[in-house]
Amino acid sequence: MDNKPNYTLRQLIFYFLKLGSTGFGGPVALVGYMNKDLVENRKWISEEEYKQGLALAQLAPGPLAAQLGIYLGFVHYGILGATLAGIAFVIPSFIMVVLLGMAYKLYGGLAWMQAVFYGVGAAVIGIIANSSYKLTTKSIGKFNIQSFKQNWLLWLFFVAAAAITYFTQQEQVLLFVAAGLLYMFVKAPPKWFNKSTANGFVLLQVSFWNYETSTLEKIAIFFTKAGAFVFGSGLAIVPFLHAGVVTENHWLTEQQFVDAVAVAMITPGPVVITVGFIGYLVAGFPGASVAALATFLPCYLFTVIPAPYFKKIAKNQSIKAFVDGITAAVVGALVGAVIVIATRSILDIPTAMIAITTIFALLYIKKLQEPYVILVAAFLGILIKLIL
Repeated sequence: MDNKPNYTLRQLIFYFLKLGSTGFGGPVALVGYMNKDLVENRKWISEEEYKQGLALAQLAPGPLAAQLGIYLGFVHYGILGATLAGIAFVIPSFIMVVLLGMAYKLYGGLAWMQAVFYGVGAAVIGIIANSSYKLTTKSIGKFNIQSFKQNWLLWLFFVAAAAITYFTQQEQVLLFVAAGLLYMFVKAPPKWFNKSTANGFVLLQVSFWNYETSTLEKIAIFFTKAGAFVFGSGLAIVPFLHAGVVTENHWLTEQQFVDAVAVAMITPGPVVITVGFIGYLVAGFPGASVAALATFLPCYLFTVIPAPYFKKIAKNQSIKAFVDGITAAVVGALVGAVIVIATRSILDIPTAMIAITTIFALLYIKKLQEPYVILVAAFLGILIKLIL
């Protein structure tokens, strides 16, 4: 680390508070803001340091933008900088989703709010579908014969995860781990690995998550597990959340879950902050706090612990292969979850048209951001339900 930064820790904290309060557009946009503001304009962070942070954020599980912010805080101010930067980045959107959760509980039964989320929910399906398409082409390859031949094993993981998620309607953590390990064995088997360690790891996974707990403890365990297996875009957490929150624990209805994702779209900061909204609906402010802390703690640890040694870790081909395998399965699960949610949420022609229009608008209008799509969808919902 450079011991002579040209900015103070206080300045860094205020920057991330501002970004967390005004940064719309999802992880890709937020990562771009950090590069423009901190590297190009203010020159607080070097291009090399930024690229190292971005590489770590892509390799390790956790929401991309939040991890990059934590790493950039670590560059010159160590653990304290990483901790305060991460908190400053997440806290504004956390406060917003809790306030929206309060309003949702108070007014969710009113006709105007139902009309708003009627349109917004359909748009969210389109946004997630578009995101899953982009994630697929970025993480695995384009939908063509050459990509199928070259990355056939990753495509196999993708299809298998999509199908299993659709038919079981559950998050399959062990499937993701198995995909990562198998791809690592095929592409770059590590020297340290043996059969006994594999069996021990799987048994640890199975036994660790299966025991009875109170609601808050269940929230903590579930969201920690979800946060530990999110790679890249915050929307990759959707299949985990949908399976656990709606199908397994019955904490939210299908419509409430879609509304929760919508709330994440209309607030700035990391998309994963939707966990705060979900936690609030399940168990009030304690639920929101536990859900957010449990989701972001793995992201924080996966960034801070390897940060001092990352140059060496980044060159490890086995780790890269493991992450590639997991990512293919996670993206496949996202596609499966999109299909499940769409079959339950798209109930008529207007919602189908809003979802389809959203997909094409985001694909072909390059600078169109999700919050604008959400606002238009909200207007259409009110128009269809209350006026026409």
